[in-house]
Amino acid sequence: GAAVEVAGLRQEEAGEMAVLELRGRLRAGSRYVLQLGFQGWLEEDLDGLFLTRYTDRGQSSMLIASQMEPTYARRVYPCFDEPAMKATFNIRIIHDPSYVALSNMPAIDVSEVKDENGSLWTVTAFNTSLKMSTYLTAFVICDFDYVTRTERGNEIRIWARKEAVKNGYVDYALNITGPIFSFLEDILNVSYPLPKTDLVALPDFGAGGMENWGLMIFQEASLMNFPSDEFTSRKAMIALVVSHELGHQAREWFGNLVTMNWWNDLWLNEGLASYFEYLGATFVEPKLSLDKIFYAHVVQPILREDSEIARSLSESEDKIKGSFSLMSLFDNITYSKGASITWMLSGFLTEKLFIRALTSYLKEFSFSNANQDDLWTHIQMVVDAQDEVQLPAPVKQIMDSWTCQNGFPVLTLNLTTGTIRQEQFFNKNNRKSNDSYNNTWIIPISWMRNGSSQPLSWLDKSSKMFPEMQVSESEYDWILLNVNLSGYYRVNYDQINLKRLARLLENDPKAIPAVSRFQLIDDVFALTDFGYVPIETALELTKYLAREDELFIWNVVLLNLIPDNLESTLKNHEIYPLLKKYLLKRMLPIYHYYAGFIRQNVDALEDDYFAQVYLEKLLATACWLGLQDCLDLSSELYAKWRDNPEYKIPFLIRRTVCCYGIAVGSDKEWNFAWEMYNQTDSVEDDEDILLYAMSCAKESWLLYRYLQYGLSDTLFSSNCTSVIISHVVTKDIGHRIAWEFVTENWPLLRQGYGHELLHDVLKVMGRFVKTDVQIQELQVFYNATLEEDEREAITMLLESAKLENIERRKLLIRVASWLEKNIDD
Repeated sequence: GAAVEVAGLRQEEAGEMAVLELRGRLRAGSRYVLQLGFQGWLEEDLDGLFLTRYTDRGQSSMLIASQMEPTYARRVYPCFDEPAMKATFNIRIIHDPSYVALSNMPAIDVSEVKDENGSLWTVTAFNTSLKMSTYLTAFVICDFDYVTRTERGNEIRIWARKEAVKNGYVDYALNITGPIFSFLEDILNVSYPLPKTDLVALPDFGAGGMENWGLMIFQEASLMNFPSDEFTSRKAMIALVVSHELGHQAREWFGNLVTMNWWNDLWLNEGLASYFEYLGATFVEPKLSLDKIFYAHVVQPILREDSEIARSLSESEDKIKGSFSLMSLFDNITYSKGASITWMLSGFLTEKLFIRALTSYLKEFSFSNANQDDLWTHIQMVVDAQDEVQLPAPVKQIMDSWTCQNGFPVLTLNLTTGTIRQEQFFNKNNRKSNDSYNNTWIIPISWMRNGSSQPLSWLDKSSKMFPEMQVSESEYDWILLNVNLSGYYRVNYDQINLKRLARLLENDPKAIPAVSRFQLIDDVFALTDFGYVPIETALELTKYLAREDELFIWNVVLLNLIPDNLESTLKNHEIYPLLKKYLLKRMLPIYHYYAGFIRQNVDALEDDYFAQVYLEKLLATACWLGLQDCLDLSSELYAKWRDNPEYKIPFLIRRTVCCYGIAVGSDKEWNFAWEMYNQTDSVEDDEDILLYAMSCAKESWLLYRYLQYGLSDTLFSSNCTSVIISHVVTKDIGHRIAWEFVTENWPLLRQGYGHELLHDVLKVMGRFVKTDVQIQELQVFYNATLEEDEREAITMLLESAKLENIERRKLLIRVASWLEKNIDD
């Protein structure tokens, strides 16, 4: 029909909209074509279309790439930038002939064009895309190299800096990408709809990875494995990130094929991708134990966080538009809680039914959008069509109780009556009296009695009696709930059962599965922190530890008894000699087991994932507790390195060995670290380790000299100075030295670091404040150096530090008196 003239175009900043004013009317039912010329800024900010500078083979280079999620596509081209509005895209990129252009689809035509100055440009045109959301469109223009292989007709290419490709850094990622694709295709019974998949490793990228359809973009660190690095932990991380992004690609409801209606159901994308990420990664790296790693990485950290966060998994659109920024939805609730809830769902449905439901859901909604209710409907259909799995309520009702309310429940079991009651788990220590939270969850309870598994039970009201859970007088009659952490909740047992479990652990720890031992200890420490049970209850469960050979369980115990940020505080308290005696006695078996490997054959640990992640904490604790063998071991390895700088201290324990090598040594050891730090070819990881290790010196003058070095521009880049101060201030002898140093040199330090440094230092200093005199000393300094508005904040910080210290001292006195009574058991 006739053209309609545009009278004007204005932008509404607030709604991020462009408004066209027309001279004529548009007729309903007619078809119009809108053509827009547009331009935008190319910035170095990692959002939208951005520019990145990097070094490759000693040359400085640059590239252009994109990141559209959640709402940056509108910065790159005019569009209805909402996940529910899908379209096909025809993309053409005009670029310098020495670069390659990549997009979601394969290139179908490459031609040349001259500009008005007679320069030649390359025009790369891409095939029409599938129907997809704007946030998945992607562009990369770079001069990278790639490695490639074809899996089931899908051409997979991994692009990276030329140097990295030549050195084989992306070979591992290439080896696992195809198999993970096939694994997901087989498990979900849907084939990948694109003819090619590109994975690009950027030197600088805002996320770990982004699932753009057909052109996934990663941070270099998430995709590169150094051939010299034999250890599973690095491979595991790559396998997890690749598997997560492939989960989006493959077709799952998470994202590309089926997209959430709007961002409030983002967890459908990310929670599911996070769940399948663990299935895919443990498929290609079978040495990883799926349930241990899923619990230690996903469930345990999010349970710690979720009790403090005021939002549910699925919020209403209005609430998000009113009070959240979209970016704040890309958090651990979305990813880890989403994955944990999916794990629970798959557990009570059985994996077979869960996958069957996903497959049918997928077929119905492919290339369109869905919300969580659509998924519940499909699961319900599958459940109704069989009779093996019986649920106590409709799927929607069960699942809404987990996705639509904040937090999670704690279950309390009374063994005498067999009653379980539920309440929301939150901090009783600072409970607000008006918390009338009476919602309930519909909770699947997997349980065992005396070592044998029982049929699944359900708790669907605030409390309920289970006659089968009443126990006899015999102390060998015990019950364990939430076996292998199949449900997203904590468990609180009555004293009878806890005594029996503690006794069982001392006699036969393996009677309780490893994941359940981890969970039992993690739950009881969390219940202690939140005021449900006294600290002594948690300590009773540590008596058996001499028989515990699982590092990931030791790790959770040590993090609770000796938190990283309190080491120096504990060292200055009368509790230290008691902890030393109590813990060392229990640590010796596992310490000697691993010390043997370190001395004889550390490569034998290459498949022991938890040794790579947690051995450092065990070793550091043994040295911190003054175990002579640990100090000797650190000295030996450090001396070996000093005698031959080509020798590499095993990476798993390098930080601790360097720290205690210097602590036990003299200025000779310190000076060697300083020399190695200043070598031009040292790697960033090693530099960080040495910066830390040099703060471990036990002689005051060395620490003071180190701080002085830190002030010098010629010796350090300026951002190291505050790092050095922060390291020294956390050491037991360093905190006073660092404090005096900061107060003496404040005029100089203020220009470079301003108040951030003061805040960091104060956080540490606050932990040592015991008396009002000390508080006054800090206060005087802050009053003299800060502006008025800052002073109020600092005064509050000091007050809360003081209260925390009073609470902590009360707690430590109780722990000390328990240790005194139990030290010789």
